[in-house]
Amino acid sequence: MHLVLFDIDGTLVESYDFDTECFQAATKDILGVTIGPDWSRYNHVTDAGILTEVIEELHLQSDSERITTEVKARFVSRVADYISCHDVFPIFGAYEFISQLVARQDVALAFATGGWSESARMKLEAAGICFPSIPLASSSDHFRRIEIMRLAERRVGNGHYDAITYFGDGPWDQKASETLGYNFISVGNRISSPQSIRDYSEADVAFRYIGL
Repeated sequence: MHLVLFDIDGTLVESYDFDTECFQAATKDILGVTIGPDWSRYNHVTDAGILTEVIEELHLQSDSERITTEVKARFVSRVADYISCHDVFPIFGAYEFISQLVARQDVALAFATGGWSESARMKLEAAGICFPSIPLASSSDHFRRIEIMRLAERRVGNGHYDAITYFGDGPWDQKASETLGYNFISVGNRISSPQSIRDYSEADVAFRYIGL
């Protein structure tokens, strides 16, 4: 049995740029500061992880719960507003590729994203990637990406796997996969990795990288 995990922004959905803009705007709205877009300077590149570090840098830990609630609500609202006015596209071939994996008896699937769950589900739906039976773990569950990925694995609930593969598009995805010993496949051209696909038109290559 193979477990295949997917990041969402930039991996399944063409949402990396507008997601970044919405996150920056929400933080600016609530805290009055401009953050990013160089996310690599943060220890935990997830919505919750980045915001936690920003709150610490501003010495606002005593008010962190309120700030997190307000930034998250503003961010989700901004994402919803964007989706209502713009088309949101899947990474080419993503729906078809996942459909092929879903049809297999030797594969289990989960989504593991550094975004908050509310916005993640909105982006998947807007891009037409609707698989309600596939478990999702997100920054709403934990601020550390490796814990999100571990939780996604647990939520599938099938126990032992011959291999675990993670599809991602950022250096933090690659690093987390290396830490966990996962097989990593990069999507797009944002990073360089030994196993890389341009998009899911290269499904035959992706299947080979997974080991199927």
